[in-house]
Amino acid sequence: MIDIRSDTVTQPTEAMRKAMAAAEVGDDVYGDDPTVNRLEELGAEITGKEAAVFVPSGTFGNQLALFTWCGRGTEVLLGEECHIIQHEAGAASVIAAVQTRPLPAPGGVLAGEAVRERIRKRDLHAPAVSLICVENAHSLGRAVPLADMDAVRAEARAAGIPVHLDGARIFNAAAALGCEGKDIAARADSVMFCLSKGLCAPIGSLLAGKADFVREARFRRKIMGGGMRQAGVIAAAGILALTEQRSRLAEDHERAKKLARFLAGLPGAACDPDAADINMTFFDWPPAALPQEAEKFTKKFRDAGILINPPEKGCFRFVTHAGIGDGELQKIMDACAGIFDGSAV
Repeated sequence: MIDIRSDTVTQPTEAMRKAMAAAEVGDDVYGDDPTVNRLEELGAEITGKEAAVFVPSGTFGNQLALFTWCGRGTEVLLGEECHIIQHEAGAASVIAAVQTRPLPAPGGVLAGEAVRERIRKRDLHAPAVSLICVENAHSLGRAVPLADMDAVRAEARAAGIPVHLDGARIFNAAAALGCEGKDIAARADSVMFCLSKGLCAPIGSLLAGKADFVREARFRRKIMGGGMRQAGVIAAAGILALTEQRSRLAEDHERAKKLARFLAGLPGAACDPDAADINMTFFDWPPAALPQEAEKFTKKFRDAGILINPPEKGCFRFVTHAGIGDGELQKIMDACAGIFDGSAV
């Protein structure tokens, strides 16, 4: 099956499998796992931070950041379509016990002015803002310009509030913006980034920031049940994710753009080839807006040997990754042409 549901479906490379089998390990809770230590040092270096801590997932890393930065009952400002709000199961209310205040963020871009207008200090009726969260690349497929991040950071600094960056796909954003990951991470006080999406590692993310922040986060990781033991077995794949896979992400972007251009040419499809900056292609197909029709479309693709997520209100998201080469892309386009013009595939 060709799987374009997400880049989380990537398989570890053969080199990763060999590195995992041969990994030198120790007890990471004691700080004795040399492979985890190397991964954390590498992650900090690449993002220009003082230190990093290895965590099981991106959601874990984001929630650990909130848990570390925020006092209970405080408020977090963030975009209304960001991953922390939309796809992390309301964890902020459970783990950090904070109030999240979503702001409009057209195209995934949080505006400095919108942030300034909503920063408040504690009084009899309001909680204090303890953290501002930004996302780059945004899960809507956009790479947020550095100037927009600078505007948010300026407002945060003026108010003495830290900024956390959900950088799950920070290296996709860097490839799209023509910069380094550390250039994006420099606009935030902490950054979480995933190893298990386009970088092909089977599991894991890193949370990076200043050394004192990471020390506190490591303690709170233990509270959350994230203190892993011989984790070098999975950290070995993460090292190769950072050293061998970052350079090929632009290939995924190009295939996503090629797919978007193709879809834009199909009658009845609404797709803007310029809307997606990274490895995601979004497009609307009005007949799929009805739930029963959405299920039919998903089944048609599955019957054609292609796994897709169901559309949301007629909007599809196809994601390219290391498992989608030119041959797979052509099969996807052929299937789209047949399915969307009503012919059998």
